[in-house]
Amino acid sequence: MRRRTLAREHALKILYQFDITKRPMQAVIDSYWEAEETRDHEIISYANLLCLGVSGQMENIDHKISDYATNWQIRRMAIIDRNVMRIGLYELKHTQDIPPKVAINEAVELAKKYGDLESSKFVNGILDKIHKKEIVEPQN
Repeated sequence: MRRRTLAREHALKILYQFDITKRPMQAVIDSYWEAEETRDHEIISYANLLCLGVSGQMENIDHKISDYATNWQIRRMAIIDRNVMRIGLYELKHTQDIPPKVAINEAVELAKKYGDLESSKFVNGILDKIHKKEIVEPQN
C-alpha cells in the first residue's frame, strides 16, 4: 500500500480518537504514535499534517460539509464518515500536491474500508459537490 494511503488511514484513526475523547489534538497524536508500530517517517509526517491541518480548520471544514450535506447535521453523521470527509476536504482545499480526484478517490476508499455500506456513496456525493462548485483546477 502506498505511504500516503497508509498515512490517511492513520490520520482517520487519530481523528476518530480526537472526536471521541475531546482531548487536545497533539496529545492524541502523541499517544497514538506511542502505541503504534509504524516508524516510517513519511507516513507519520503526512498523517500528522492531515490531523493538525484538519483540527486547525475544523470549524470551517465542518461548516462546509454541513452546507453541502443537505438535511444532515455534522454531529449526527457517523464518526467515520465525518472524519473521512474532513480529511478529503482538507486535501481538496489545503494541499497543492494532491489532485482533487485523488483526494476524493482516497476518501471514498477509506469510507469503503472503515464505514458502513452507504458511507462511500455519501462521502463521494458530498466531496464531489464541493469539488464541482468550489475547487478550481489548473487548466493544462
